[in-house]
Amino acid sequence: MRELFKPVSTPIHSLTALLLAGVLAAACSAPPTPDPTAAPTATPTVTPEEVVLVMGSWRPDDVEQMNRILDRFHAQHPHITIRFEPTNPPDYNDALQAQLASGSAPDLFYARSYATSRMQYEQGYLEPLDDLPGLKERFDPDMLAAWATDDGLPYAVPFIATSHAIYYNQEIFDELELSAPTTWQELLTTAQAVKDAGLVPFANTSGDPWTIAELVFMNLAPGFIGGREGRMAYLNGERCFDDEHVVAAFQAVADLAPFFPDNHELLTYADSRELFAQGQAAMFLSGSWDIAFFEASGLGFAWSAFATPPPAGQSGHVTFHPDAGVALNAACQHKEEARTFLSWMTTTDCAEALANELPGFFPMHRETPSITNEHAAAFLALNEGRRTDARFAWERLREGSPDGYVLMQDGALAVLQGEQTPQEAADALQAGLAEWFEPAQTCGE
Repeated sequence: MRELFKPVSTPIHSLTALLLAGVLAAACSAPPTPDPTAAPTATPTVTPEEVVLVMGSWRPDDVEQMNRILDRFHAQHPHITIRFEPTNPPDYNDALQAQLASGSAPDLFYARSYATSRMQYEQGYLEPLDDLPGLKERFDPDMLAAWATDDGLPYAVPFIATSHAIYYNQEIFDELELSAPTTWQELLTTAQAVKDAGLVPFANTSGDPWTIAELVFMNLAPGFIGGREGRMAYLNGERCFDDEHVVAAFQAVADLAPFFPDNHELLTYADSRELFAQGQAAMFLSGSWDIAFFEASGLGFAWSAFATPPPAGQSGHVTFHPDAGVALNAACQHKEEARTFLSWMTTTDCAEALANELPGFFPMHRETPSITNEHAAAFLALNEGRRTDARFAWERLREGSPDGYVLMQDGALAVLQGEQTPQEAADALQAGLAEWFEPAQTCGE
């Protein structure tokens, strides 16, 4: 029988060739013409997450000013909000330490310079900032050192520095034909002239002991010990704390005693400011932070400040103290956003805002911004031609017991009240530090 149908067998390689040819033909064909009437396809956008970060501080007086500073950052980073929530100064250290231990501390917070913040870093509470953009480029090592480990690893951004000097009533000086003294002896002669005129030479009081430590002793000490170079000689064990330079600094406190107000031990820091503000005292040893108080008080006389003068023949020095840095809580849940803010703090935009929103609180940037406030600009100008340094006790001398700050405070008070000689105060300082501070133990060898 004749076969009517026979299946055709196609080799597999031939079938593959046909399929490939079809694919190539499709690939080479013209693409479809777009429809001009069709709506464009929207490109999806990613909206940054809204983040609120809390900043802690010991400056409740600065809320309004800080909010204006922070608004500059908010304008550039609208998805990040920094909420400024300060604590009363006397409670700040203990409150912050408790919050850090319990995990409830702010995301960002003011960090004390030197010992206190160093302890918090070593406890693991502060985030290291060695790779923060702008930090090392815009701050000198001396300023970074106040918030850094011994090998230079930073853990806070320098924020606020304060300067020490002597305020004076220009009208009293003009009336008595006095000029700003340039040596310690000239200062004492000026004080005597004021006293002879029946006026109070210095508004300083001792009812709040810290003021004798910070406003008086650590204000005048750099001129007698030789500024930072001299201070480092004590920290390195090259000098003992009972040497002639420290004795001279305590003697300077004794020199001032006859020129303080009557019953000064019963009067407080607030009383001191009022005595000067009311025109009842010609001079006041204090710091740049009081500028805002005196401006708000509306003093009825012209006033300014001069640098605390050194002994004749000695170089001039200004206590320019690195006071507050801003640290990042290691437990913060939004570290990227917090680092964005901290990096902004290194900029000239932040420095200019700080300098002019908070007169008397100075940025520590390499490039000093223009300062519009007359009194703040005059205060900062005192640094020109003089060397600057931190307060004597802050670096390393507060890390043990007895605290070097307390020893200096107690010694200055005892000398002021005639209970110790300057040599006895210096001896007590040396003996107290030698209980724990190794350089003080070996300095006489």
